Amino acid sequence: MAELDAPGAALAPEIRTWAQRVEEVAAGLPVSDAEEGFAPRRLAARMLSDALAEEFTLPVPDGVTISELPLRGGDGVLRARRFRSARARGPQPTMLWCHGGGFFGGTIDEILNDRISAALALASGVQIFSLEYRLAPEHPFPAPVDDAVEALRDLRARRIELEVAPDRLGIGGNSAGATIAATAARGLCAEGEQVHHQALEVLPAALYPYGDSATRYGRGFGLDDVADLADVYRGDAPLAEASPLDFPDLRGLPPALLLVAEFDPLRDGALAYAERLRAAEVPVTVHIGAGHVHGSPGLTAGWQGARDWQSAFAVELTRAYHR
Repeated sequence: MAELDAPGAALAPEIRTWAQRVEEVAAGLPVSDAEEGFAPRRLAARMLSDALAEEFTLPVPDGVTISELPLRGGDGVLRARRFRSARARGPQPTMLWCHGGGFFGGTIDEILNDRISAALALASGVQIFSLEYRLAPEHPFPAPVDDAVEALRDLRARRIELEVAPDRLGIGGNSAGATIAATAARGLCAEGEQVHHQALEVLPAALYPYGDSATRYGRGFGLDDVADLADVYRGDAPLAEASPLDFPDLRGLPPALLLVAEFDPLRDGALAYAERLRAAEVPVTVHIGAGHVHGSPGLTAGWQGARDWQSAFAVELTRAYHR
């Protein structure tokens, strides 16, 4: 992650320090050959994520119960991790969460996922189930979406066992996971199933470069290969099925929260998607993280800007799920 300066970009020193550490840690990781496939790349991405989270993300807070359990996916049983306030009693507002990772990587086992999900569940009072969905290119679209759809259905079917409030069961995701969540929400609603809310954090709404932000921040802001990874995920699927900004009809979708980073190549696509949702009369809340790049909301250990982002996220979830 280099060349962090851009016209008008006033990046916090904490982001610059983090970006320098990204380069330093990445330089010490094994370099994989393209012919070796995605497995070594996933491992390197996991190692990088965990090393940075240990340094830059606040630890899991006290007062959260974390447990492992299986959820039904699109082609069998998947792992999931539940984050729930230790004080919670009885059925709780619940969100199925799809982690980030560029469609090819990421896992519920990442330190970052544990720390951010636990803090969000505690602050919002929303029970979170983080899903280990299948990954591209071995499992391209629609496999990850099918996993999210079936997992949400499983949560509803097991609502008594898992203490899920069925009328306040929503979905959300970060980055690639946000695309999967938005697409799953659309599919569920198209089949007449209720989805209470969708929380879309740093959403790749268009699976291709879109708008001025893609040009200004497409290189050196942490997502240099985003277009290639989107193609790996989409495969041969039509954009109208896989790319949220290209969905032909957005009517009837659940209320949406979009959290958008100011200096993110994905920014303009996410904002355009929010406008399309509004035009379809879907209630939308947009939070723009001033000074943020795509990955900086996780810098909660040392940057007030990241803590403000996470606080705003929790406040909006509380409003959406506890009315």
